[in-house]
Amino acid sequence: MITSAELQALLDAMTAAAESGDSAGFAAAFTGDAVYHDYIYGDHAGHAGIRSMLDEHFLRDATDYHWKFFDAVCDGDHGYAWSLSRFVSTVPEFAGRPVLIDGMSRFRLRGGLIAEYWESVNGGIAMAQLGVAPARMEKVFRKWGGWLEARPEVRRYLGL
Repeated sequence: MITSAELQALLDAMTAAAESGDSAGFAAAFTGDAVYHDYIYGDHAGHAGIRSMLDEHFLRDATDYHWKFFDAVCDGDHGYAWSLSRFVSTVPEFAGRPVLIDGMSRFRLRGGLIAEYWESVNGGIAMAQLGVAPARMEKVFRKWGGWLEARPEVRRYLGL
């Protein structure tokens, strides 16, 4: 069980590691069996998977990364926080374009660490900032909609 202040400190350490490219420090905020549900790169499990997401995906695609969580709240086992992040794309077709993202994250916590991480971000705003073509955006939005509808908790909510 952790407090809101302890969750904020954990998130501050996690984002400092992400900003500096320290994937081991980033993964250290998570339990060994944690799952990170990233809205762009999908699910990544365990320390190795979470490190890989940062090293082989995000840091490949972005530079000048800044990420800050605000207003962390926690009941001991579950937490929530608002975040802002910004970066410059290094993806060849969007290279040099800045992106600013506003998001909400939720956390399932265990032993003072993150056991499961979900983020809710309006990726359409990021794609518009990058200049992604509308037809490509539609394809991505349909994929994300499928991910949402397939989640067990959503299926339960829908009575399926």
